[in-house]
Amino acid sequence: MQRVEGTRYTWHAAPDGGACFPTATGWTYVSNSEVPIVGGASAIGFDATGKVTSAYRILNGTTLNCAGGATPWGTWLSCEEHDLGLVHETDPTGATSARSRSAMGRFKHEAAACDPVRKVVYLTEDQSDGCFYRFTPFTWGDLSKGTLDVLLGSGTGPVRWARVPNPEVWLTPTRNQVTGAMRFDGGEGCYYTNNICYFTTKGDNRVWAYDAASATLDLAYDDDLVTGGTPPLTGVDNITGTATGDLYVAEDGGNMEINIITSNGIVAPFLRVLGHDKSEITGPAFSPDGSRLYFSSQRGKSGFIGGTDGHTYEVTGPFRR
Repeated sequence: MQRVEGTRYTWHAAPDGGACFPTATGWTYVSNSEVPIVGGASAIGFDATGKVTSAYRILNGTTLNCAGGATPWGTWLSCEEHDLGLVHETDPTGATSARSRSAMGRFKHEAAACDPVRKVVYLTEDQSDGCFYRFTPFTWGDLSKGTLDVLLGSGTGPVRWARVPNPEVWLTPTRNQVTGAMRFDGGEGCYYTNNICYFTTKGDNRVWAYDAASATLDLAYDDDLVTGGTPPLTGVDNITGTATGDLYVAEDGGNMEINIITSNGIVAPFLRVLGHDKSEITGPAFSPDGSRLYFSSQRGKSGFIGGTDGHTYEVTGPFRR
């Protein structure tokens, strides 16, 4: 925990999911804190040259804020990772108070990704028998009310959705309310682009690809299918992408790498963090102009899970085009 350079703000411990948002003078990077009881989220402001201009808190009073996702209307969905966890919609500028969105379900939330074509939000669940969800708000841009569906299927191929009857108040967890709900071994990152929602599962080192246009499920990566040596990508976790179609997948453990999956399916290491062997890479996000990549080592060199450490980095491009 150190002060953000050029400010008087102390950056939070255990940084997790993150995203960038454009501003009138540059951009803002937001980051969750996966610390119990005092988790929440913070933000760093940058000017057009990439210089830090501010740092501040945007969410308080929440716990174990893991990943999340950005909305098309410029808010950050901060997700709590516990059995009754909520999604909290926050303002990256800090000007408006955060609001919990209980209609999106109470479960071990991990990440969220918005699909502006179908006007839904996809959600992952960090359980060994977790599910993949779709939230459809009654009004696009207002997440206070809507319906929560769960994905049904038996593997890759055609899939369908069914409504979760009691997403907010339940005796039976959301993942067990619908017969035939497809199980995923530890849902993690979630990223939508061009009709495809990519999401990762850490228990089996897979990157899934849900084609929303055809309602089919496929695999973009599976370490069990790698032949001829050690798989390049293990411990799959947070995921993001570029406008050119490349995916960037962060590792929880593994070699502490961010791996690239190119648009033609090549998987290769992009960067590695040395000396942080008991940590995980979190929060990868590109600046709006694509010139900078931000990410964190959640537990830093100490590897302390309780959260008193953590480092957030900036990598300057140019990146692959």
